[in-house]
Amino acid sequence: MAALSHALAGLWPVKSRHVIVIAAARQFVGDPFMTSSLLPPTPSVAPIVMPAAVRTVQQAVAWAADCLAAQPLVYGHGTDNAYDEAAALVFHAAGHAHADAARVYPLVFPTTAAVILVGLLERRIRERLPSAYLTGRTWFAGLEMRVGQGVLVPRSPLAELIVEQFVPFLEPEQVRRVVDIGTGSGCIAIACAYYLPLAQVDAVDISPVALERARENIALHGLASRVRPVLSDHYAGLGGAHYDLIIANPPYVPAAEVAALPAEYQHEPALGLAAGADGLDSVRALLQGALEHLNPGGVLLVEVGDTEAAVAATWPQLPFLWLEFAHGGGGVFLITREQLLAAAERKVS
Repeated sequence: MAALSHALAGLWPVKSRHVIVIAAARQFVGDPFMTSSLLPPTPSVAPIVMPAAVRTVQQAVAWAADCLAAQPLVYGHGTDNAYDEAAALVFHAAGHAHADAARVYPLVFPTTAAVILVGLLERRIRERLPSAYLTGRTWFAGLEMRVGQGVLVPRSPLAELIVEQFVPFLEPEQVRRVVDIGTGSGCIAIACAYYLPLAQVDAVDISPVALERARENIALHGLASRVRPVLSDHYAGLGGAHYDLIIANPPYVPAAEVAALPAEYQHEPALGLAAGADGLDSVRALLQGALEHLNPGGVLLVEVGDTEAAVAATWPQLPFLWLEFAHGGGGVFLITREQLLAAAERKVS
């Protein structure tokens, strides 16, 4: 099973709220906002030398995992442990596909790949760069995505819903229009188009840099005819468009907490993390405009992470359905157009 574990992590990416800090053989599991205080300053990195006994791909992964586990690193950008992080770096260095893990683990790990791997490990430890930024790619809902430091590394339990075509909350064949607000790399929009083949998808972001990356990923998957990048602040650039599904993994970190995030998260754009003093600015915008843009029977689906309690307390009049996930994660609500309409009518009366 060890040979396959890192591939599974790509199908169900780890949320930022579920991270593991590994240091001195102790594991701290929890919220990145809390674990940052546990992290000692990263010491200067001694030169890393791969032992001569490391000869196969599997041995290289095990050795690299030991190197990472010996450092106070934080995981949560598509992997949740040192072994899977190491596998991502080893496979990138050797040019292997993750789908071929079982076949390539016994193969010789070449010297040229070892040189690349050592450089990647040194940067992962010294600069605290997540592996996805080092390799330039990750996976979301089983689909490869190109990433860089202008966008968040894809990670969300929403992948599970997308792969299941949003059943039982929507009828897949009836979903014809979808908008992903805060698309970043385009991962959610692209996955929605891939698993809902009848849908046209708008991929909305306020960042031109993010939309360039989204266009790259849209082209990678041959979906330019069905996924449209839109430069917009939430709904502002959508005109009178209506959708069967509005989906979003918006920023939801209170501004004052961003600086306290572990170093790995500091490499991500603050625009994709911070959302005002209480972390709810983007959620407010999503809720305020949803009714104008949802078709009858339509659904608003939003990940709010650790602000779940704050969302419930701020909008007690809204009957949010808080979803549970077989593969971990949480902080995701679903609400229908009809529920939003009923709440608006009660407010008026």
